[in-house]
Amino acid sequence: MIGRKTIAAVATPLGVGAVGIVRVSGPAVPDIALDLLGRLPAPRQALLADFLAGDGEPIDQGLALYFPAPHSFTGEHVLELQGHGGPVVLDRLLARVLELGARAARPGEFSERAFLEGKLDLTRAEAIADLIASGTEQQARLAARSLRGAFAQRVDELLEALTAVRVLVEATLDFPDEDLGPELAAGIAKDLERLLADLDTLLSTAQRGERLRDGLMVVLAGAPNAGKSSLLNALSETDRAIVTPVPGTTRDLLHADVQIDGLPLRVVDTAGLRLSPDPIEQEGVRRAREQIDQADLVLWIIDDADPLGEVAAPADLPEQVPRLSVRNKIDLTGRAPGEHPGADGSTALACSATTGAGLDDLRRALTRHAGLGGDADGEFSARRRHLDALRRTREHLAAAAQAQANAAPPELLAEELRLAQNSLGEITGAVSSDDLLGRIFSEFCIGK
Repeated sequence: MIGRKTIAAVATPLGVGAVGIVRVSGPAVPDIALDLLGRLPAPRQALLADFLAGDGEPIDQGLALYFPAPHSFTGEHVLELQGHGGPVVLDRLLARVLELGARAARPGEFSERAFLEGKLDLTRAEAIADLIASGTEQQARLAARSLRGAFAQRVDELLEALTAVRVLVEATLDFPDEDLGPELAAGIAKDLERLLADLDTLLSTAQRGERLRDGLMVVLAGAPNAGKSSLLNALSETDRAIVTPVPGTTRDLLHADVQIDGLPLRVVDTAGLRLSPDPIEQEGVRRAREQIDQADLVLWIIDDADPLGEVAAPADLPEQVPRLSVRNKIDLTGRAPGEHPGADGSTALACSATTGAGLDDLRRALTRHAGLGGDADGEFSARRRHLDALRRTREHLAAAAQAQANAAPPELLAEELRLAQNSLGEITGAVSSDDLLGRIFSEFCIGK
């Protein structure tokens, strides 16, 4: 805490409520408590007290809790003032604390200090923000597992195994007259193979956690009047989109947030893809293609009732974006719901947005695409930066394994292992930069 400024913030949401909390952390907390309360509360015991203004008049009356360092959330002295939840009262109380020497906290600065004091690793700190922002029960459950250390433990186990391999390789650099030898080289090769397998397992689990945290963007695309808007309404169980028999009704993008077994989806209805002289419809098609490029999955909607409507997805759609063909309007054709051969030889799902037939099959297909079972399984919450770090770690480990197989100089092997460890360490903060920390904690709410 030496040289660190004391910070303060309102830790409860804006608005009127029964209780409002001002949180203070830093070396000046004892002095602030003496001026504000008239005495320093006993550690970890609630004290009913008046919160005093500079002239001695009470600002409010409430409970004060004092947590001396290092036994607090931030690892610093912490004072929590629990008063009434009126915005004017909280503003006056915060202004008084700032007057006594604290400064206003940045978003996430309390959690950042907890990380800097060794109270949290980055995955646990991010799990706090994920738990607060969770919109489904499954998201909250996964964030709670990360907060308990489920993700960090897996990463630490990999770091320990990777460090053990680095020790063996680095030892050969200290003794250049000694080579690895066939037995040691074979042992390192097996260790690298095992590390890659364990990393692939962790990456797969993290991908499921990231999908449950961020959800999937599913774009409804197809020819005009194929029933895309009807399907959006059916999946969202709302009348979000205007539905008419007139082709080209949808011109702009329509979004609906949907949950399927705890999996959040952002479903996007787009303009029908066709050539048109209408400049407004041309702009709608341009926006549709832009959304398709950004999609996690494209549902290519086919009008099952139109003999000319069975159009395969255009060849110019991006290959990297997965797609699933959906034969809509089977209530007009009598086709059985479920899987059927598609126009391009792939499998298509048959359903009716009007009657709901086959929609459960479609929902199950969406969860399967996300890599989830029927219960939206997952072990912990993960973010895109975690996946990026794991992929970079795998690239360096694969390069190290290749170098080992080719009997490359040990310096090359050692460097790839060092880069792999640095990438993996970014996840928990074992290796971090000020820029990375700034990006992470800036996403937090003020007071957390």
